[in-house]
Amino acid sequence: MIEAVDLTRSYQLEGVSVEALRGVNLTIGPGEFAAIVGPSGSGKSTLMHLLGCLDRPTSGSLRIDGVEVAGLNDTQMAELRNRTIGFVFQSFHLLARTSALENVALPLVYRGISRNERIKRAKAALEAVGLAHRLDHRPSQMSGGEQQRVAIARALVGEPAVLLADEPTGNLDTRNGAEVMRILDGLDCTRIVVTHEPEVAAHAVRQIHVRDGLIELDTAT
Repeated sequence: MIEAVDLTRSYQLEGVSVEALRGVNLTIGPGEFAAIVGPSGSGKSTLMHLLGCLDRPTSGSLRIDGVEVAGLNDTQMAELRNRTIGFVFQSFHLLARTSALENVALPLVYRGISRNERIKRAKAALEAVGLAHRLDHRPSQMSGGEQQRVAIARALVGEPAVLLADEPTGNLDTRNGAEVMRILDGLDCTRIVVTHEPEVAAHAVRQIHVRDGLIELDTAT
């Protein structure tokens, strides 16, 4: 599903080159549940952005679902993201004036799916995360845990091959965080959770520890 070979990413900051990733080699298979773990500044967020096709590597090879990312233009990158990858972020990123149902249905707009079908799929996704009673509620009318479950439903509505979750429990209390992880545990797609919390990483079958732009430990090996 994901294959990275000698992956690097550097940035120019005030004329100085900063290496965020310094040669990452990584393969994640279909259906795996992996956690990318590391302290602030380790490169784990940079790695997530590359795996999610939100950024491009400086050098090396990155293949997502068999597609080499380096050869894609911006439009093709966006199409790959929309077709293959679902995102769950710490800050939810829901549209404030829009209902849960419309928030979840939004990614399907870019696939050209009819409104009736979008609503049908969005309802099913919200029901799957236990929010059938919140379809018409806006984010401000829901708890943090409910908002994160809406975000998960939005990520899943397009049936992605890969789900990327960036600190998915970071803004939640213990009970709501546990509920979010229970949902992620039960999914069949490839799941990659980026976290600095050992309790969250423990849910994953595989832990990939990143430090100073390199993988220092991969429990799969």
